[in-house]
Amino acid sequence: MSESVISVSELTRRFGSKTALASVSLSLPRGAVYGLVGANGAGKTTLIKHILGLLRAESGSVRVFGIDPVADPVGVLSRIGYLSEENDLPGWMRVDELIRYSRAFYPAWDDAYAEELRQKFALDPTAKIKTLSKGQKARAGLLIALAYRPELLVLDEPSSGLDPIVRRDILGAVIRTIAHEGRTVLFSSHLLEEVEEVADHVTMIHQGKIVLSGPLGAVKESHGGASLDEIFVALVGTPADSTLRSE
Repeated sequence: MSESVISVSELTRRFGSKTALASVSLSLPRGAVYGLVGANGAGKTTLIKHILGLLRAESGSVRVFGIDPVADPVGVLSRIGYLSEENDLPGWMRVDELIRYSRAFYPAWDDAYAEELRQKFALDPTAKIKTLSKGQKARAGLLIALAYRPELLVLDEPSSGLDPIVRRDILGAVIRTIAHEGRTVLFSSHLLEEVEEVADHVTMIHQGKIVLSGPLGAVKESHGGASLDEIFVALVGTPADSTLRSE
């Protein structure tokens, strides 16, 4: 648990006059579920894009597995499973075609596990992606993200807009993922209640700044056993799910 899978130091990012991230530092330990929480627009997705190497640090540094994700994207991304709210899958493919297509990119792809997930998620292998509901697409995206048993699973608002049953499936898959020794999850959401169900560590971000970070148990204990929602309101003044504009 002591080794950091993700290490971010003094990361700052601006878009024009807006500061999206302001001197953000965090360390994500191996083998834990790390909840990144905040309202939509707080900077969660911007931070994740730096971790994935999609944005270059303007100042500060980002290391994933000790590697700069911009300098060596293949070395980093080949070890990460990723699912976002957008979950942009090719609509013309069938589910079984998507699975065959995706497995070609990952030498560690586990066919038996992929089929287990497909059955658990009740995905028809002959169904076209474009005909799937939003919940079914989320399940398909999660299957692809998990089937090669990545060292790090990054979930960026994966259950936003989904019904409680699908959210339960996603949370269940997260728990199964970390059951395998040494696997790590970064779970970003404005739905603090569901993060509280699975997170070992939690970081709260507001307007590009980290306002609180630590082990979940210690964070709750230091606030008299309050829920994450209650703690967030106490620190920020508004609930994390009070804003709907996407970041």
